[in-house]
Amino acid sequence: MSKFTSYIKDSYVELTQKVAWPTWPNLQRSAIVVMVTTLIFTIVIFLMDLIFKNLMQFIYTL
Repeated sequence: MSKFTSYIKDSYVELTQKVAWPTWPNLQRSAIVVMVTTLIFTIVIFLMDLIFKNLMQFIYTL
């Protein structure tokens, strides 16, 4: 049981004193970057799907 208690204490110390948590503005900027990147990837995949669909319809109508 002492190993478990030691683990919990060490984990707490590490999370409160050794981890460099991001500031609120950094966190907001990172979230915006993720959202914009996701939007760009979504648009690219949508366009690829649309082009492939139209290409396949063209091939099937031949």
